[in-house]
Amino acid sequence: MRHVLRQLRRLYFFAPLLAVALVCGLMLADPPLVRTLRHALWDQYQRLQPRVYQDTAVRVVDIDEASLAKIGQWPWPRYRIAQLVERLHSLEAAAVGFDVVFAEPDRTTPAAVSRDWPLPAAVREQIAALPDNDDLLARQLKSANVVLGFSLEREGPGTVPPFMPLVAPVAMGGAPQPFVHRFGSVVAPLPVLSSSAAAAGALTFVPDDDGVVRRVPLVLRVGDQLVPSLVTELLRIGQGADNYLVRMGPSSNPGIAELRIGQVVVPTTRTGEAWVHYATERQQRLIPAWKLLAGEVTPADVQGRLVLVGSSAQGLMDLRFSPLGGVIPGVEAHAQILEQALTDSYLYRPGWAVAVEAITLVVAGLGIGLLALYAGVLWSALATVAALGATIWGGWYAFSAQHLLLDSIVPSIGIFTAFLLGSMVHHFASERRQRWVRQAFSRYVSPNLVKHIVDNPDSLELGGQRLTCSFVFTDLAGFTSLMEKIDPGEAVALLNRYLDEMIHIAFAHEGTLDRIVGDAVAIMFSAPVHQPDHQKRAYDCALAMQRYATQYALDLQAKGIPFGHTRIGVHCGEVIVGNFGGSTIFDYRALGDPVNTAARLESVNKHLGTRVCLSEDVVAGVPGVLARRVGRLTLKGKTRALLVWQPLNDGLAHDEAEAAALPAYEHAYDLMAAGNPDALDAFEHLAHERPDDPLVQLHLRRLRRGESGEVIVMTDK
Repeated sequence: MRHVLRQLRRLYFFAPLLAVALVCGLMLADPPLVRTLRHALWDQYQRLQPRVYQDTAVRVVDIDEASLAKIGQWPWPRYRIAQLVERLHSLEAAAVGFDVVFAEPDRTTPAAVSRDWPLPAAVREQIAALPDNDDLLARQLKSANVVLGFSLEREGPGTVPPFMPLVAPVAMGGAPQPFVHRFGSVVAPLPVLSSSAAAAGALTFVPDDDGVVRRVPLVLRVGDQLVPSLVTELLRIGQGADNYLVRMGPSSNPGIAELRIGQVVVPTTRTGEAWVHYATERQQRLIPAWKLLAGEVTPADVQGRLVLVGSSAQGLMDLRFSPLGGVIPGVEAHAQILEQALTDSYLYRPGWAVAVEAITLVVAGLGIGLLALYAGVLWSALATVAALGATIWGGWYAFSAQHLLLDSIVPSIGIFTAFLLGSMVHHFASERRQRWVRQAFSRYVSPNLVKHIVDNPDSLELGGQRLTCSFVFTDLAGFTSLMEKIDPGEAVALLNRYLDEMIHIAFAHEGTLDRIVGDAVAIMFSAPVHQPDHQKRAYDCALAMQRYATQYALDLQAKGIPFGHTRIGVHCGEVIVGNFGGSTIFDYRALGDPVNTAARLESVNKHLGTRVCLSEDVVAGVPGVLARRVGRLTLKGKTRALLVWQPLNDGLAHDEAEAAALPAYEHAYDLMAAGNPDALDAFEHLAHERPDDPLVQLHLRRLRRGESGEVIVMTDK
């Protein structure tokens, strides 16, 4: 058996290695889920730091809702499109690109409209002689630098219509066709329009698995023929270039590296797409189509610019999901990549990115995994958090400062997996060593005791030590009579819920359960683990208990169950704390006069009319305590008077009123403590304003009996 265990220990090292190997395999496989997580992170980067908009030579003529309302529903007659082209040409636009496919003849041309009308032959001949709308647009296209759009379909014979005005790229460094997205057919503009336009470009996007457009293709493929996108042709025509160059990457990083279009160099993915770094929506780039047709656009808005014509109207359904959230018109994605090309502000996914990500995964993953194997959980967890933070920060810094897209998701998954697997193996290895400690857990009930025993096994010995601790004693008023009024089983269930939450509150404040006696609970602070702020913890715990107990009783009373209120006493002092009992069972508790005093302070509430009593020793350790003096009480069986305080935020309905009346109460109390006869008038006045204040009534009765001073001798427990 020992030989087997030794062999297992030798295999522990392979746990983080296995985790790193699994995640490396995940990185190479790159399943859809991993891509979605990676893209979601990059989308968040873009939302945190969108591209800074610069007013470039790019404008969008927007066929928006207002234009449809003013001019008419889509599709507009082709003569209207011709007017739009004529306006842009007269304003000296460098090039015009249509994010629209004119694939069908204009149904509003006179001959087409009158075809089914019952007209005389002479009239029909006159109408047929009127200009055709498509011919009007074709003539206008010949006089301007216009790039028409076409769409691509996956299925088809893989041929391009011969009338398409396409320019074949110049390839450098190899053939780009194997890497480019392949399509089967073209939905082309009418031949009469295609042959009249300066160029044509594809409008097709290739969204990611989640439908978000993060990249815009610059070159695509129909069969074996490369076709440019609308963005590529607009850049080419706008610069007056004859063609464009596709440069391939090295053999170590195969695929397309960049496109050179005139003087513009655009880095791409290996498939010929450009990453879009989106800027927020800007009205500067938009020209409503109705304003252009109405002659309300100045030459400065168009002259020398690349103009895209598209639609943001929802009814035309040219909407895309954006990394910034929500949807955008498809034409805006084209405009964004054009702006990046003209300002040289691209996002890059460099060829060495995968190597850097894999090195990060291996080095950090193995380091964290080994640390989790041989170090404590806290240190390995802190190191894991630091490694994850550094990895995520590195990805963000690369994006923010260098516009690089690095994947920090997969390395983070690997680091966390190595930590998780290493921690599991570490836990398995230490389980056998700590089994004897776990057998002792049944003797203790407080979580901080369990942790203390695990960290200090030698504490499982009889004996005690002197410690200064704080104590919270609680008791439930009237529970015995409640047992007589309702079913005992129901009463026990109510008590168990009450005690469960009271103990939960104590544990939340890191108190130690000293004992439970019936409906009473005793909580200890600063043992077994030293707590320098034990008075503050006891004070906060007592108030939290009182607030819960008050609300619990009110809820039950509203249901007709006469559940009593809770009384609490809080005191601190030096006691003997340790394990008492015998070899069969331990009883971890505190012994000493402060324990008895805390119990007496709880009991004295019923004579004072209060719910919570704090000793002066506790109040001294709670900075800024909100409380008022009850008096110097000589408790039953005691000889020394103890200054007792009542907190003003103990959860009762009159908390705010008591806090507001505190200055008046303190003034009256000072008069009483000094033996000043004016104290009676002061408390008379307070009693008139606050007839339900138990402490005011207590001191008023004393003063009326002729007593003076702040010392109160308690004759009962």
